[in-house]
Amino acid sequence: MRKIALFLILSGFFVPAGCQETNKHIITIENTLNLDRSFETVEINKSALKLNQGEVFENLLVKDLEANKVLLSQFVDSNLDGEIDMLLFQPEIGANATKKYELVVGDDPSKEETIDYCYSRFVPERTDDYAWENNKVAFRTFGPDAQYRFENNLKKATLSSGIDGWLKRVEYPIINKWYKNDLEGKGSYHDDHGEGLDNFHVGVSRGVGGIAVKRDTIFYISKNFTKWQTITTGPLRTSFILHYEDWDANGDMISEIKHISLDYGSNLSKFEIEITGTKTFHAGLTLHEKAGEDTHNLASGWVSYWQPHDDSELGKGIVVPNNNMVSSELYDTPVKDRSNLFAEIKVVDGKGVYYAGFGWEKANDFTSKEDWNAYLEDFSTKINNPLKVILN
Repeated sequence: MRKIALFLILSGFFVPAGCQETNKHIITIENTLNLDRSFETVEINKSALKLNQGEVFENLLVKDLEANKVLLSQFVDSNLDGEIDMLLFQPEIGANATKKYELVVGDDPSKEETIDYCYSRFVPERTDDYAWENNKVAFRTFGPDAQYRFENNLKKATLSSGIDGWLKRVEYPIINKWYKNDLEGKGSYHDDHGEGLDNFHVGVSRGVGGIAVKRDTIFYISKNFTKWQTITTGPLRTSFILHYEDWDANGDMISEIKHISLDYGSNLSKFEIEITGTKTFHAGLTLHEKAGEDTHNLASGWVSYWQPHDDSELGKGIVVPNNNMVSSELYDTPVKDRSNLFAEIKVVDGKGVYYAGFGWEKANDFTSKEDWNAYLEDFSTKINNPLKVILN
C-alpha cells in the first residue's frame, strides 16, 4: 500500500514568523441547494491564484475559517508536465449556506501519513488489468496482453472493453491485497474472505459504464485498451487515462480515449470520453441474468438497474449531466453478454461526460432499489448544481 505525507488533518497550524502575507487567498463556497453537501471535490487551479513573493503552491493548506481547522487536501499534476497545478479538497456545507476557507502557508503539528483511499494502477502481474478504487467501490478493465491471449487461444485471456465491478465492503484499499493473495495462492478474489469479492461477470457486456456506438439496430464496441497513463492517486481522488485503438461502427471509424476519475465518498466513477466519428454514443450497464428492475429518468439524466446478485442485491447506475442524455434503452438479446441497459449521450466539442458505478447491498449503504435510485437522483441534482467557488 503506497502512502503519502502531503496531507494535513484536523486542527492546529503554524504560520512561520516573518512570513506576513501581502495577499490573502480566501475561497468562498456557496451551496444554492436546499441540501447539505459533502464528498464533493473542489478544484483550485494554481493559475487562478496570485501567489505572494516566495510563496510555494505546494505548501498551501486549506483552512476552514469557521471551524478554525485545516482540511485534508491533495495536490495534482493534472497534465503530467512535472509541475503541481491543482489543489483538491472536500468541504462540508449546509443547505443554502455559504462558507469561507483560506489558503495558508504553514505546518500542522499533527501531520501524519494518510492512506491513498483513492488508488489506481496498471496490474502487469495479472496480464494487464487497470484497476481503481476508493473507500466505497472498486473497478477494473482489461489491456492488450489479455486481448492477445484471447486472440491466440492462450490462458488468462479476456477480450472486453467493459468495466468490471469489484464488490468491496470495507473502507480501506483492497486492490493490491486481493491481487497479491490471488497470485500467491492465499485466497482467490472470487471468494469473499470478509472484505468482498469479484463475482461480477463482464464478458463482452458493457459492465458498469463501458461504451458502444449504435448504428441501425446494432451496438458496436471497442476492444481492450492499448495504453494507459496514471495521473494521480491520493486520499481524495484517483484519475487516469485509457487509450483505445480506432474501431469500426458499420463504416464509421471511432476514436476513443477515456479519462476516468474516482473521488473519495462516491459510488460513481466519472468518465470523460474523447470521441470522434459519432454525434452520440451509449454507455451501458450489463443485465446479467436479466432478473433485475430497470428505471429510466430522462428528465434528471440517469438510468438504474437493481438486480439480485448471488445471495445479495446490487444496484448499477449511469448519470449524465447537463441534459446531455438523449435517450435510454433496455436492449435485450439472446446473444450472450450483449444485453445492456443503455444511456445515449450527446457528444459536445468532441467529448461525452457521464458517471457510472454501483452500490452493493452487503456494503450496507443501499438495501433497496428505492435507496439506490434516490442516491442517483441526489447525485444528479448536485452535479447539475455545482458548488459555487469564488476566489478573493
